Amino acid sequence: MTSVHTPPRFGVNYVPSGDWFYSWLSPRWDAIRRDLDAIAALGLDHVRILPLWPVLQPNRTWIRPEALADVRRVAELAGAAGLGFSVDAVQGHLSSFDFVPSWLTSWHRRNLFTDPSVVDAQAELVASLHGAVGDLPGYLGLTLGNEVNQFSSRPHPSPMPATPAEAGAWITRLMDAVPDGPRVHAAYDALWYQDSHPFEPEHASRYGDLTAVHSWIFNGTAQHYGAMSGPSVRHAEYLMELSRAFALDRSRPVWLQEIGAPLNVLTPDQAPAFCRESVLAAASCDALWGVTWWCSHDVPRHLADFPELEHTLGLFDADGVVKPIGKAFAAVAREVRASPPPPTRTVAVEIAQPLRRSTLAPGGSVFTAWMEAADRGERPALTLAGSGDVFDTVLPASAQGVPGVYSAVSDSEMFDG
Repeated sequence: MTSVHTPPRFGVNYVPSGDWFYSWLSPRWDAIRRDLDAIAALGLDHVRILPLWPVLQPNRTWIRPEALADVRRVAELAGAAGLGFSVDAVQGHLSSFDFVPSWLTSWHRRNLFTDPSVVDAQAELVASLHGAVGDLPGYLGLTLGNEVNQFSSRPHPSPMPATPAEAGAWITRLMDAVPDGPRVHAAYDALWYQDSHPFEPEHASRYGDLTAVHSWIFNGTAQHYGAMSGPSVRHAEYLMELSRAFALDRSRPVWLQEIGAPLNVLTPDQAPAFCRESVLAAASCDALWGVTWWCSHDVPRHLADFPELEHTLGLFDADGVVKPIGKAFAAVAREVRASPPPPTRTVAVEIAQPLRRSTLAPGGSVFTAWMEAADRGERPALTLAGSGDVFDTVLPASAQGVPGVYSAVSDSEMFDG
């Protein structure tokens, strides 16, 4: 029997218009309804909802019922607009700002990943959020948090150290709090590229029900190769294939949970083309579950102290008007949905063991070998040496062991905001 091809989903990380994520302090329901209706009208099918941790759980032993009700109402409005939704738990970090409750800072400072009482509190939050929305139609599952791994190592100014074993235990404890439904752990790309980072590729590719990938080209890729270069428009595709090399099952779904067109390396005229080309490249991965663009709405300029690019990342401007990149994302989503499934990859670049993650980074030997093969039209996968994966052709990474430029990029550039 021939299996039925399920096209990937296309959605957006929902940033409320007007008040940004400060909207959670006092939601303006009419504005939220308009936002979600506009997202659906663009032809998208889901939103990622990101409530703020201190609003949800201002005290370690108190999760506010009113805040949970607000998350549920946003989810219900998404459903009324015809959108599926996912929810993140530990926020954590958004757009260069940390949102950590006071019971984790200053006089009460404790380690987010290793203090048993803190981990238990986070697990209770995860369970409470799942309980608040898990019965709603359109529920696509729960992500533990937004790039929480950035708290564990540089470039965070005051990291909370963890070992790889402790990072894995933290993920497991929080995921175990959700009895059913898709569970996801999301990390920024230090997990793939930074040698000493405590969150490791196996954490992304083997924990939970999907692999989440966050792709940002200001991590050294655009600076080294050019913003519209092949390596830049293929960066998300590369990360997705890299994630599959570490998975125990190569058919495991991969969610491109964040990708955006940052104007600190792109020009406004380049952004729509970057959107189209990068999404088409990602859609050539036959494990793609969906693409969730960052983000829905620009941060309004009356809000202070944001990095400049945060005011420009939306598919809509701060007043809710669709931008050219919004039209480009809607168009490429229609194109991909109507396309046949991509063929299985038969060529792979081999990753030598023991692993040195900096060789996977932009400019590194593995990254370079993969991009060179892609430029030749070979549609390469990636595979770990000794994994037993079967490909028609396995290419060595030339000059194996050469590190990339990731660690040479300044902390402010490599930190995805």
